[in-house]
Amino acid sequence: MARITGKFQAKGTAMLALVMIMAMWLTACGGKPQTSSSTATAAPTAASSVAPAEEGTRTIKHAMGETAVPAHPQRVVILTDEGTEALLALGIKPVGAVESYYGDPWFAHIKDDMQGVTTVGGESQPNLEIIASLKPDLIIGNKMRHEKIYDQLKLIAPTVFSETLRGEWKNNFQLYADALNKKAEGDKVIAAFDARIEDFKSKAGDKLKEKVAVVRFMGGKTRFYFGNMFTGVIFKQIGFQRTDPKSDEKSFEDITKERLTELESADRVFYFTYEIGDGKGSKQEQDWLNDPLWQNLKPVKENKVVKVDDATWNTAGGVRAANILLDDLYKIYDVKP
Repeated sequence: MARITGKFQAKGTAMLALVMIMAMWLTACGGKPQTSSSTATAAPTAASSVAPAEEGTRTIKHAMGETAVPAHPQRVVILTDEGTEALLALGIKPVGAVESYYGDPWFAHIKDDMQGVTTVGGESQPNLEIIASLKPDLIIGNKMRHEKIYDQLKLIAPTVFSETLRGEWKNNFQLYADALNKKAEGDKVIAAFDARIEDFKSKAGDKLKEKVAVVRFMGGKTRFYFGNMFTGVIFKQIGFQRTDPKSDEKSFEDITKERLTELESADRVFYFTYEIGDGKGSKQEQDWLNDPLWQNLKPVKENKVVKVDDATWNTAGGVRAANILLDDLYKIYDVKP
């Protein structure tokens, strides 16, 4: 699913360069390598910091253990799309970031704020040599994506990992804010989003009784999206009814056209298309939308099918995307902000 653009550098010369950079960093800063538990631990439900491990550092608990990070990091490299949005929301421009899954190289909704940021490969396979060349003082990544390169990353700079992605965006945001010593600012960002949710709920009223379904078109695949994905957790917070009450237990399912009949019980269908420029996602979308099974669905006949943006409704998965998704819902349901 992911577009992999970076190349994992595993050659001897690359590793030698990393070791040399680590030695230089230790000499310049007088610091010590970060420590982590030998066994990965579950990510906390909310980020937490403990007393300073040494002057100028704070100890952060995260998905890989505990790490001493600078009290005020200045050169941050971020390795997830949702993390990039978190940094921007906290007023921090990273020195390096993984490029967006599509865009040149950033999603349209963040590109204006990412001018001058160095790309460090793709989210699924960051480039270690480029990261090292940026001389970061903090690296933020994700266990699900980057566990195999954690040991190399922490040789470059103190490294903090969230546990998983998409559905956990709020918990991850709180972890990133704490690692950046901006917990108070982060709490305000989340509180502002939650206040918007409550505003929408109070004004939407009976419109929330609609049963909704979410569909995604990709190159060669079509998926039903459920409660554990980015859109799903936001819909759950709002209180939308889902066509399948058990869907909260799942993230998604790949489906065949024969399963389109399951959308008959939906009052409204939202769909988005993962198109990276090769035309495959768009071809899948048109093939399914033009099929008689789709055309004969009740929500299609009632004009209750809405195409939304794949980046902000799914792939980006961060706080800025969440707010844009909510902007869209205000418009779709004709609710005044």
